[in-house]
Amino acid sequence: MPVGQPDQKPDSERSPRRLRLLFADDEPSIQELMRLELPRLGHEATVCPDGATALAALEKSEFDCIVVDLDMPGVGGLEVIRRGREIAPDTEAVIITGKSSLETAVAALRQGVFDYLTKPCKLVEIEAVLQRVRRKRELTLKLRALERRVRQAEGSMQLVGRAAAVARMQDLVTRVAASEATVLVRGETGTGKELVARSIHEQSPRATGPLVIINCGGLPEQLVESELFGHRRGAFTGADEHRAGLFEVADGGTLFLDEIGELPPALQSRLLRVLESGEIRRVGDNHPITVDVRVVCATHRSLEEMVEAGNFREDLLFRINTFEIETPPLRDRLDDLPELIEHFVRLRRQIPPESQVATAETIARLRQHRWPGNIRELANCIEHALVLCDDLPLEPRHLPGRIRRATGESFPPDNQPTAFAEKSQQSQQAPRSLKELETEAILSGLTRNAGNKSRTAEELGISLKTLYNKLNQLNETAADRTVA
Repeated sequence: MPVGQPDQKPDSERSPRRLRLLFADDEPSIQELMRLELPRLGHEATVCPDGATALAALEKSEFDCIVVDLDMPGVGGLEVIRRGREIAPDTEAVIITGKSSLETAVAALRQGVFDYLTKPCKLVEIEAVLQRVRRKRELTLKLRALERRVRQAEGSMQLVGRAAAVARMQDLVTRVAASEATVLVRGETGTGKELVARSIHEQSPRATGPLVIINCGGLPEQLVESELFGHRRGAFTGADEHRAGLFEVADGGTLFLDEIGELPPALQSRLLRVLESGEIRRVGDNHPITVDVRVVCATHRSLEEMVEAGNFREDLLFRINTFEIETPPLRDRLDDLPELIEHFVRLRRQIPPESQVATAETIARLRQHRWPGNIRELANCIEHALVLCDDLPLEPRHLPGRIRRATGESFPPDNQPTAFAEKSQQSQQAPRSLKELETEAILSGLTRNAGNKSRTAEELGISLKTLYNKLNQLNETAADRTVA
């Protein structure tokens, strides 16, 4: 009997609702039925009379699903499934057998069989199983498309810059990524600590697992425990259902604890136990759950000073500081400005490779700024300039007012209208949004106080945690893709 070959189309061109099926059974009546009915149900079907013929078909084509009789002369159904998985690991498998037993069911499950049907089975039962296979494949294709979109949106995780401090950081990231060591990333706000954590994850053996990110300073204290460890239904008011914590979500991957210094003292002891034992307990549950998670922490604060003040556990500091990486502030790597500016421009505009993105005067002005907000502030500055710039290169007049004032230019210039006025053809400066005024007030305060966050928060009349949250919100999307 000749082996038929289904039409081969790329996944991107073939509807996920149409399955490529390999059906193998040694009963002629079932073969003839499947040869007629499977195409009628909308599937591409290759029907084989035995396991050897099915193996020959697998050598020529790939299939979405293999439906085979378990007991066939010569090559059995489990061998056909095993070979199909070698060729295409995502291939689903369904067993049909007239000799159902516990042993055969267990053997099928060990092969990762999607479902198990016992003869005599109705065509409607087979179609119900294939519908579930089809739905699973649709979800798989959607997930892959989403992953591609996320990777494209995030851009490259490569650390950009040629400064000596950046080169050292890149070398440390490469070295520690291959290990399972807990990493502490230190650096000022906005220097790209999250990017370092992403780079460690992507270069590690855990790269195919999840990367879960949590800002310890951005959650109410009463919710941090539930977020990290999960909770049982009824554990507290509002806990209407069981919920997995982020440690469970990150199982097999990496958990990034940003601003670890903001973790409440009561949670520090629980985190220490998790790091030492690899076990967590959901809130309201007495049974431990084993997790396999690599932890990367980050802080802009001096944890040693917090230990001396009694606000951070010394044993936890020793545990998370197995390996330390320092992210340099932007003021120490101003020679990287041209490369960083080009990177941020290309994230937002498609331009020819050799295009000039900023004039020499613009770069000179940016070099004069103190950059209290570091890389994050630079990303925000470039985004602002691109809104005002119709055609590259960026010029000084496109820069935010706070940058122009800090570098000695009056704002607005006396002899020319503002950029907003030019665009709207009005004689007066257009009003700025409340968000712009808030951002300017925060960054100006940091400049006046030489980057001291505590004094800035006190001067602005807000809490230190609120200030941290505001800084993290500044161009947060760009910060996720920002290089350090």
